[in-house]
Amino acid sequence: MLYENGSLRLNKGEHLGLTGKNGAGKSTLLKIIQGEIMPDEGRIVWQNNMTISYLEQQLTYSEGDTMFDYLKQAFSHLYKMSDEIQQMYEEYATTYDDELLEIIGKKQEKLEASDFYSIETQIEQVANGLGLTAIGLDKEVAKLSGGQRSKVSLAKLLLEKADVFLLDEPTNYLDVSHIDWLSDYLNQLDSTYIVISHDRDFLNKVTTCICDIDYHTLTKYNGNLEAAMKQKQAKAEQHQRDYEKQQKEIDKLEAYVRKYKAGSRSNMAKSREKQLNKIDRLAAPPSGKPGKFEFPYEMSHSHLVLETNDLSVGYEFPLLEDINFRLHKGEKIAIKGFNGIGKSTLLKTLIGEIDKLSGTIEISNDVKINYFSQDLNWEHPNQSAIDWLQVVHPKLSNKEVRRVLSKSGINDDNMSKPLSQLSGGEQCKVKLCHLTLNKSNLLVLDEPTNHLDQQSKDALKETLNQFEGTVLLVSHEMDFLEDLVDQVYDVALGKMI
Repeated sequence: MLYENGSLRLNKGEHLGLTGKNGAGKSTLLKIIQGEIMPDEGRIVWQNNMTISYLEQQLTYSEGDTMFDYLKQAFSHLYKMSDEIQQMYEEYATTYDDELLEIIGKKQEKLEASDFYSIETQIEQVANGLGLTAIGLDKEVAKLSGGQRSKVSLAKLLLEKADVFLLDEPTNYLDVSHIDWLSDYLNQLDSTYIVISHDRDFLNKVTTCICDIDYHTLTKYNGNLEAAMKQKQAKAEQHQRDYEKQQKEIDKLEAYVRKYKAGSRSNMAKSREKQLNKIDRLAAPPSGKPGKFEFPYEMSHSHLVLETNDLSVGYEFPLLEDINFRLHKGEKIAIKGFNGIGKSTLLKTLIGEIDKLSGTIEISNDVKINYFSQDLNWEHPNQSAIDWLQVVHPKLSNKEVRRVLSKSGINDDNMSKPLSQLSGGEQCKVKLCHLTLNKSNLLVLDEPTNHLDQQSKDALKETLNQFEGTVLLVSHEMDFLEDLVDQVYDVALGKMI
């Protein structure tokens, strides 16, 4: 059970953030709201004639369609109306029916009110804001990467101008400048929306209220994320005080009953017992613990860990060229660059997953690498986390696997579910758990904080700070990198900054 007796009222014009720990059921609630899955009990009630848009996981397009063709689908109802007007004009040319001309006039007014004649400008504005123009709007959808497709799906949703938007992690795959643009765009919307994001700064900027999922309960707070979390903290502290006060009263009554139940004051004891039975007992404050990650260190004697000279990486054509940098023992380096520039490709080349195009990579002999890929693709998605870890770590018993998964913040229920049914955050925890079982002295991490809740991010950051080895990572979250990395390598500039 994710939530019980959950009630949520969404008012017109509200910008609501959906928050909760990994696995709390945020994405599931969004799927229930959009009608993709049915609730076990209860119902979702919308006002009549509401238009609702949500991010498409699988893009619908025809062979040869470009990004521009796909984005035009957001205005398909207007293109249909334009075609109807054209047909009516052709009919009027033979009938001279004045009533038909009146209908044409009304439809024409609707088109103009809907900014039909500025569709190309609207597409270019949103595409530019999300960094799609740099890719090329004439690029075929079929040739886009997973991250690029996510951005295209987001662009289409924004162009649809629905009454209600449902946004699940819209900042994934966006650079800082594109996140800033999206924040400004959402803030000026009259539309209502629900947004899930583990980017706290973004959520703080774009929300006017918060629905927090905590221990199977939905609670709505007014204000942005910062204001909501203050209210939540105050509520939790008050509950703690009320609970402790009630427990003292219960302990006092129970002690009296035990002491005098069989003696001369038995009637008084029975009266106290009745008092006890009538008490509406408060639930104990939750004591859930966040996941903890400990990456075991393999001793290394090499001072120079990795060095590249005039390195070029890519596939058929170079994405990045003339990469020259050194990585020394104990350094923590972040790689920076706009989305799609080739940061993930660079990491995969450095660890030998894909071949370099030219140049050299020198890695010291005693370097042992642990690699985290941002992709949530599983060879056997129906395997549970327990099954998968036992396959990749066959020496571990079932009990040991359960223990390490629990330590990483994955509960008993989720560790037994198919991997494909876990939230993005829970899947990331499974992958991080895998890293805790391998000794290394070089951690190579590609967007490890994507999908993670704040508690898990804090736990990961603490672990990386304590790690004795070298860290090379890609992350778009500047607050995560702060007080963690020693230097930042900007791949666009080709130097440390």
